[in-house]
Amino acid sequence: MAKDKKLVEAITSMEEDFAQWYTDVVKKAELIDYTSVKGCMVIKPAGYAIWENIQRELDRRFKETGVENVYLPMFIPESLLQKEKDHVEGFAPEVAWVTHGGLSPLQERMCVRPTSETLFCDFYKNDIQSYRDLPKVYNQWCSVVRWEKETRPFLRSREFLWQEGHTAHATQEEAEERTLQMLNLYADFCEEFLAMPVVRGRKTDKEKFAGAIATYTIEAMMHDGKALQSGTSHNFGDGFARAFEIQYTDRDNKLQYVHQTSWGMTTRLIGAIIMVHGDDSGLVLPPKVAPVQAMVIPVQQHKEGVLEKAEEVRAALAAAGLRVKLDDSEKSPGWKFSEQEMRGIPIRVELGPKDIENNRCVIVRRDTREKLEVALSDVADQAAELMDVIQKDMFERARAHRDSHITDVKSYAAFQDAVEHKPGFIRAMWCGDEACENKIKEDTTATSRCMPFAQEEISDVCVCCGRPAHKLVYWGKAY
Repeated sequence: MAKDKKLVEAITSMEEDFAQWYTDVVKKAELIDYTSVKGCMVIKPAGYAIWENIQRELDRRFKETGVENVYLPMFIPESLLQKEKDHVEGFAPEVAWVTHGGLSPLQERMCVRPTSETLFCDFYKNDIQSYRDLPKVYNQWCSVVRWEKETRPFLRSREFLWQEGHTAHATQEEAEERTLQMLNLYADFCEEFLAMPVVRGRKTDKEKFAGAIATYTIEAMMHDGKALQSGTSHNFGDGFARAFEIQYTDRDNKLQYVHQTSWGMTTRLIGAIIMVHGDDSGLVLPPKVAPVQAMVIPVQQHKEGVLEKAEEVRAALAAAGLRVKLDDSEKSPGWKFSEQEMRGIPIRVELGPKDIENNRCVIVRRDTREKLEVALSDVADQAAELMDVIQKDMFERARAHRDSHITDVKSYAAFQDAVEHKPGFIRAMWCGDEACENKIKEDTTATSRCMPFAQEEISDVCVCCGRPAHKLVYWGKAY
């Protein structure tokens, strides 16, 4: 027994030290490994398989809205980056520069893309000539580099994987429509596929993307009450178009500037899945995103007929459309159970000689650890039905946790007390003055997360200064 317990004992309790718990899980579940390149990680097969499922589903949803995939270079000439003043200032502290090609100094240094707005603009200025060329609705899957000072696996690394959509439209109205469409696509994806509830809203001007006229965001709450920005969609208006001279001839044969958008999601979603659903035994993966949905674990597999029957069960589950594996390794059953739990596999199917004799098996849910005795003839149907039940239950639990950690406040003293003693989102009214936003951050370290689309008036004065309030804002500490 002692040997079987070691896998879980290696994980720090999340209540004891949430940050260490997170690090333990990503390592013990073999999602990542550290490298000799500081701030960068190896995404191991178990972690990359989660990203592949995220990528596959997002890509499918993108294409249903008319998105096409492209690929642009990873190097950006400095002169190109300098064309949009606000944009370059926003990214300057995080840019990695290439100064040599082989042994020869470059005539112009190149940055390794932190994002690709300028490259898309350089491309669009030649690709777009007429209203007939619009809209351009492109996306690329790639990696980007941002020289972060403090890093944490998936949440913040110097190189990470993402998708970045970049679109060009004839009018501001079309651009705004696409910006909101993609933000809502992200929100639906998180809730339906990752079982992760989010708040949809607009960033304040202080928090918006450098160069955008409006940034929209989805904000998720982690188990420890901190917020995680999980996807953003930006309306650039015609600012980039004017900087890069991206013009088209309209139906009246007049030159007009295009209106652009950009939107992205990254591998930090894997960190979000861990921190929303995980427990002290490791990962808890929603069935839709889980690379392996069911693990068949034979008990007393050395006995005649056990492995053969286990393989029959595996085949039946696979035929029912489940992603399933059979653990026929020589590890003890207890170790296999702990390993299945650590990896977050939604269900395990246990069967041994007595089960086979009684024509049954046991299904154990990872999320609740509930055990169900099931006839072998029904195991495929029961397991398939459980996938939908588990997915729904995980979302409802995450939503209940989030909703129970939202505090409405009307005074600054109550705001400060909530930040100190009530982890989670704080809802409070704001006058719209950036000075109040700065004061709140300086006094409490909480930041504005978003101005939700679903606005309410919980007070008529700003929580910070007491002047008339204009917006309800979600505030909180964030990753």
